[in-house]
Amino acid sequence: MADSRVPTESGGLLSNLFLEIIRSPVNIALVGVITLLVYKIVKSRQKVPEPVPAEPELPKLRRDFTVEELKPYDGTGQDGRILVAVNGKVFDVTKGKRFYGPGGPYSAFGGRDASRGLATFSVVSSKDEYDDLSDLNTMEMDSVREWEMQFKGEGYITCFVPCT
Repeated sequence: MADSRVPTESGGLLSNLFLEIIRSPVNIALVGVITLLVYKIVKSRQKVPEPVPAEPELPKLRRDFTVEELKPYDGTGQDGRILVAVNGKVFDVTKGKRFYGPGGPYSAFGGRDASRGLATFSVVSSKDEYDDLSDLNTMEMDSVREWEMQFKGEGYITCFVPCT
């Protein structure tokens, strides 16, 4: 006596599989969910990404700044430029405005000399006058130099703060 569950031909296997799926509402629901997920995956891969509007290029600043001259460059000015000084060098960090601009986690550094704050891991507004950093220890000065290298490595434009 032959078992009715064993298909005798290849068409029987597919029909048995189909019958097994439609007999249970849970199986029908699972097939529907799988179909929906496959559709969403395929659809998302076909989507053409929308071009992000390019930020306007600001002219490069190649000049020396005093600590007072840095203050207007905190991201609130008309052009939105943000400058941060580290170890006597000024970096244009405008392209990182979500960090250094108004409301960003490092907004206290915008338009200021951030050397002391970076050395002491303090995101508090630093002195408003020239800071010679002479009271920092060796580890803190090493930290300042590492931050300076990081700013250079990220391609931020460099200017200088005179020591007056």
